[in-house]
Amino acid sequence: MQRPQETAHETHLRPATVLAALLATGILGPQALAQASSAAPAASPAAATAGTVAAHYARLVHASYEDTLAAARTLQGAIQAFTTRPSNESLAEARKAWLAAREFYGQTEAFRFYGGPIDNDNGPEGRINAWPMDESFVDSVQGKPDAGLVNNRQFAINKKNLSAQNERGGEENIATGWHAIEFFLWGQDLSESGPGERNFEDFVDGKARNADRRRQYLNVVTDLLIDDLTTLVKAWAPDARNNYRARFVRGGNESIRKMLVGLGSLSRGELAGERLEVALNSQDQEDEHSCFSDNTHRDAVTNALGIRNVWLGEYRRADGSLLQGASLRDLVAARDAALADKTTQQIAASVAAAEAIQAPFDREIIGGKDAPGRQRIQKTIDSLTQQSKDLVAAANAIGITRLTLVQP
Repeated sequence: MQRPQETAHETHLRPATVLAALLATGILGPQALAQASSAAPAASPAAATAGTVAAHYARLVHASYEDTLAAARTLQGAIQAFTTRPSNESLAEARKAWLAAREFYGQTEAFRFYGGPIDNDNGPEGRINAWPMDESFVDSVQGKPDAGLVNNRQFAINKKNLSAQNERGGEENIATGWHAIEFFLWGQDLSESGPGERNFEDFVDGKARNADRRRQYLNVVTDLLIDDLTTLVKAWAPDARNNYRARFVRGGNESIRKMLVGLGSLSRGELAGERLEVALNSQDQEDEHSCFSDNTHRDAVTNALGIRNVWLGEYRRADGSLLQGASLRDLVAARDAALADKTTQQIAASVAAAEAIQAPFDREIIGGKDAPGRQRIQKTIDSLTQQSKDLVAAANAIGITRLTLVQP
């Protein structure tokens, strides 16, 4: 996809590289990219202003959503190929594309929690990434062969109807988004040692009931995801007079406050709280974020990376280029260099702690408090909790005291 010309500084390290392919093949993992990014030189703190930081943040957000959309379109193509000719091989390709696209989307969750385009009153976040999911709301599950919208042939499968059904009658009645797609690709996770093992024949006429509707549902729900991601790209696109980005870059300190609310809320309330602490306390697989694919450990890492991206003003793009510019760290360093360094180190510690969580996540949460997996998760929670406190202190250092964060 052709990218609009941006004015941020970009260092092209691997112009021909596509990150999704590298991640999928294992040639270059997310940790290596994170280390390369964190080694990049910082901007001069004295040069950073609320205006330059907000403007660069807008570039970073747009780039992140743009890469997510491109990866989701690759997923869309893989799903179309799979549903056209279901096989073990085409299902494996669709699963690989879903995992690769999630690497990008997970980093965008640092742009939430302040009423921006993703989660304002009309925002698509609930359609895109709601969880946990009651699988039986959508399709047949073990012991309930006739359950779900797929098996109700009176229900017309289209974007409007699926959107209307999402969370209807209960917040676990998830009908759309990443996790609905994930469920169709992997099926229920009934294994203690791995992800779901849905058979491709669930999508083959004559092999499974309502296979035609299952194929249709998977394509439509993926198309809806593309529509919602496209809306977010447009909201943050450059050179538009009246979109959200245009207003955000003029927002001054209020935009800086929103950025910090997003980071602090994701750190403690969402990632440490809802995604890690709840599952750790319940020891229940149903509280796992990406339970069907066993990708929850990567959800934690990409969320932590997203926080780091915004704090440092850096983002590694899908083509390997590094987007850099004025950052929150620079603003804080101009007032309190020691606090800026402390926060940077704490954010790095959180990324490292998240990367230490092992798959499958539903095994990590099991056992007593001294179980190695539970200790790894608790270490991540503790680091993210301290990180949230450091971000509040950083906000105070630059004169922002109205920082109401989402709490667990």
